[in-house]
Amino acid sequence: MESYVRCTRCDRFICPDCMREAAVGHQCVECVQEGARSIRQPRTAFGGRITAKPLVTSVLIGLNVLAYVAELVRPAVVDRFAMLGIGLAGPDGGHYVWQGYEFPGFRIEGVAGGEWYRLLTGAFLHLPPTEGTFGLLHIIMNMASLWSLGRVAEAQLGRARYLALYLLSALGGSVAVMLLAPGDGALGASGAIFGLGAAYWVLARRLGADMRGVNRFMAYLLLWLVISAAVTSWQGHLGGLVTGGAVALAYAYAPRGGRRTAVQAGACVAVLVLLVVLTVVKSQELTGGAI
Repeated sequence: MESYVRCTRCDRFICPDCMREAAVGHQCVECVQEGARSIRQPRTAFGGRITAKPLVTSVLIGLNVLAYVAELVRPAVVDRFAMLGIGLAGPDGGHYVWQGYEFPGFRIEGVAGGEWYRLLTGAFLHLPPTEGTFGLLHIIMNMASLWSLGRVAEAQLGRARYLALYLLSALGGSVAVMLLAPGDGALGASGAIFGLGAAYWVLARRLGADMRGVNRFMAYLLLWLVISAAVTSWQGHLGGLVTGGAVALAYAYAPRGGRRTAVQAGACVAVLVLLVVLTVVKSQELTGGAI
């Protein structure tokens, strides 16, 4: 048995090549792996796993860029997937404003017409380079904001909580468009980004950070909400801001301990259910007089 080494954890004798150095003596590979699983993983102040790289933020930016390339290759993608509460698609392939009646040969399109995917797909589309007030700047400004805010939020919340916050904020922005301007087309990640901005303020306040710079940032964000009302979908911005703030409050003030994750997840589900109910009610209201 001289050629074998005893594992200080399980007392088995193992060949030296299969042993690993431990704090005390040597351990076999199985014991090292079991020990690693038993070590409590470090968590952020809000219960998420600590992440060194902004993986989710990078993936979200990549998806937005890929969607933008798809728009450039096939411009019809915008009409097919942008956020739209209700509209009319004509037999000639054109798109028309909903007037409260469904004409023969036309069909209702948009969320009220069953195209629920628009609630999220619209948040990954942006203005083509030659359209709107901003054109190419639309996606550049949004992606720069997403990179700046997203990295902070992802580091503080962990990947799962951060992704839920982002998607719910995007959904909240679309639902606000559905409620306040259902006939207007909307696109862009701004609703989700405004949600991240609200979360940044809530989380910073919960952590006891110096709020002077954070308050200035929030003031600029609200000022932009007012200034951009004439040229962008302020409804989507407002909806994302409110939704992101609500989710962040649940993250920040959930009780510590074993119940925290359940409370946070329950809050996210409650927000999702509320948004779905609001969308269903509004859809029925919009199509109630259709013939």
